[in-house]
Amino acid sequence: MNRVRTSMCSPVLCVLIVLGIAGPSAFAADWPCYRGPNHNGISQETDWSANWGTSGPKVLWQKSIGIGFSTTAVADGRVYNMGNSDKKTDIVYCFDAKTGQELWKHTYPSPLEPKYYDGGTLSTPTVAGGKVYTLGKMGDFFCLDAKTGKVLWQKQLNKELGFELPTWHFSSSTLIVDDKAILNIGTGGLALHKDTGAVVWQSDKGKCGYATPVPFTMDGRPGLALFGEVTLVAVSPTDGKRLWEYPWRTQYEVNAADPIVVGNQVFLTTGYKRGCGLIEVHGADVKKIWENRVMAMQINSPVLHEGHVYGFDENVFKCLKLQDGSEQWADRSLGKGALMMSADGRLIITSERGELVIAKADPQKFDVLARAQILTKTRCWTSPVLANGRIYARNAAGDFVCVDVSGK
Repeated sequence: MNRVRTSMCSPVLCVLIVLGIAGPSAFAADWPCYRGPNHNGISQETDWSANWGTSGPKVLWQKSIGIGFSTTAVADGRVYNMGNSDKKTDIVYCFDAKTGQELWKHTYPSPLEPKYYDGGTLSTPTVAGGKVYTLGKMGDFFCLDAKTGKVLWQKQLNKELGFELPTWHFSSSTLIVDDKAILNIGTGGLALHKDTGAVVWQSDKGKCGYATPVPFTMDGRPGLALFGEVTLVAVSPTDGKRLWEYPWRTQYEVNAADPIVVGNQVFLTTGYKRGCGLIEVHGADVKKIWENRVMAMQINSPVLHEGHVYGFDENVFKCLKLQDGSEQWADRSLGKGALMMSADGRLIITSERGELVIAKADPQKFDVLARAQILTKTRCWTSPVLANGRIYARNAAGDFVCVDVSGK
């Protein structure tokens, strides 16, 4: 689920190339969308501190935002997140990043749908060009004014456009490419005009996967990697034309973790004992390099650092070598956690029980630098976010916290 995506899935991995993302922000270390501006779960912010001692990092503010697994977007001094209230209403929140003051909220009817998990919101808001794009699990798609929350346009993707809901409902976050708002909806994606909501291109109306579209450039050609029900599909961001595909069938048809694209290679991982693999692409031809069960990410997406992948094999945190899939080490202290990383190789992890853990991305051992309990010990499957000297984290119940890691 975005994302965590769903209890059975979820949000959610990485690309090295940014395609047409919104222009530079006055806040250099903003995190305006799921997995960050480079769509790989890695922040370029390195001047932050984990030297908080035994007392843990200073809590700047806390909120209750409702049940869900949406993670946080941060842009231009504002923080955006989503949750479900009273089992029938989704709420999109906008807070002041510094003080936590609620600036606005947008509500719409949506069922909790706790299907073998807590239910609630799954996707993460995307901020671009002064607008916020959000997707509800039943297909309610909104373009909101980032400053006021005013609805600029909206679509009902299930009823209005006829796209079939997957078992655990829509969970894609929005990817902005040039003038398009792109979602993992249908069998190969959906592109709407980001300013009007008009359909630019669309795929067949069948069930989608649960991951968010990942932009990449391969052999000089831009593409989008989308996890469907039973395949990884690459399409052109311009017209949605299929470039290549690779079969990846899983139990319950749950593909939730974003793929990692590195040059002509793609790393895949899925939970429910499906495991992971590395494929290589040349034109429309795709071949398997290796496949094993070392890392089966059920809920979140891993990160790649210096040739090694860090992520959760169900409820065991692991490091594996990208080129051959060999396990380097495993740690069982975190449960089904979630992670991101800063570019200097520090892993930022939230454990399933709400502990914030900072560790060095070291292929030799799980090297913990700091840890502290920052959320109540309830289910926490949502990726933390580092932005402008603050870390944001939430649990499924909707406890949402902002802690200071600026070192000031």
